[in-house]
Amino acid sequence: MAQPSLDTAVAPKRLNYFERYLTVWVGLCMIVGVLVGRVLPDSIDQLRKLEFGVGSQINIPIAVLIWLMIVPMMMKVDFASIRNVGKKPRGLFVTLFVNWLVKPFSMAFIAWLFFRLIFGNWISAADADQYIAGCIILAAAPCTAMVFVWSYLTEGDPAYTLVQVSVNDLIMLFLFAPIVRFLVNGASSLHVPFQVLLYAVGIFIVIPLAAGSLLRAYFIRAHGIDWFEKTLLPRFAPVSMLALLATLVLIFAFQADNITGKPFHVALIAIPILLQVYFNSSLTYALMRLFRVRHAVAAPGALIGASNFFELAVATAIALFGPGSGAALATVVGVLIEVPVMLSVCSFCNRTRHWFPRTEAATTV
Repeated sequence: MAQPSLDTAVAPKRLNYFERYLTVWVGLCMIVGVLVGRVLPDSIDQLRKLEFGVGSQINIPIAVLIWLMIVPMMMKVDFASIRNVGKKPRGLFVTLFVNWLVKPFSMAFIAWLFFRLIFGNWISAADADQYIAGCIILAAAPCTAMVFVWSYLTEGDPAYTLVQVSVNDLIMLFLFAPIVRFLVNGASSLHVPFQVLLYAVGIFIVIPLAAGSLLRAYFIRAHGIDWFEKTLLPRFAPVSMLALLATLVLIFAFQADNITGKPFHVALIAIPILLQVYFNSSLTYALMRLFRVRHAVAAPGALIGASNFFELAVATAIALFGPGSGAALATVVGVLIEVPVMLSVCSFCNRTRHWFPRTEAATTV
């Protein structure tokens, strides 16, 4: 049965109530976390000490919460869709080029420029190192689950978006750790222990990916794809969001002293992150237009290039530098600004739909 073109103008789509105000909930989590950290410092300190092995810095409560976040998201990923890559390669090639050859390196330069030079009089060298590391970790983790939301809002091609996410997840298994280590060691005076980074990749990428894939295969085989997508996945959505918010409460509780002592730094951290988000989304969108990729592929591609897998970034920063570190704070600032920024990119993509080919016949991607 033929499906209507996704490039056809339709009524504007909206996030649900919870997703639309995610920034508000994140802000409330920040406030609650800081208050809990200040009022109950001894209890928070005990939670902070719960790690997978002495010195691993991989906090058990946060790890469990992040699994609850990521596994339902990974259940959406269909790696079998990768076999269709060869049919329409241009859009995917642009996305991969920006995600892996531009985004982490541009973020490393932008973060170094701002925290070392432009903000050098306001931020200590130690804090600058931490914030640079956090920004690099954030940029080296391309967005996964939330891209489906942004693709929906821009009338993106859901099948192609799935391919882009699946390929990025597989590449992340192999490139995330070496890129983070190389750039953090090069742009700051911090040393990244590769063994800890591999632990983080195993715990926060390999385990959720494997669990999500196995659960997806089991439920589809037992109940069918229609039940899986329309009944089961919607039930998991609140679990992921609540786990995200609980994780943020813990992170901000762990960082209560750091945040209350440096509120100005939160605003400063947001500036280079905003700059690189708009730079990478603009570059991706422009390249998609240059290569005459249809809008239903170009818009989600630009959004993948702009947004981040912030759950992984937060977890990795905590594993490497601790839950009270400036690197963890930088990744959380990325969470705080992501929703309004992505909505602005969605709005721009929707207003410029006429820049791109409207029919399949007009493009070879």
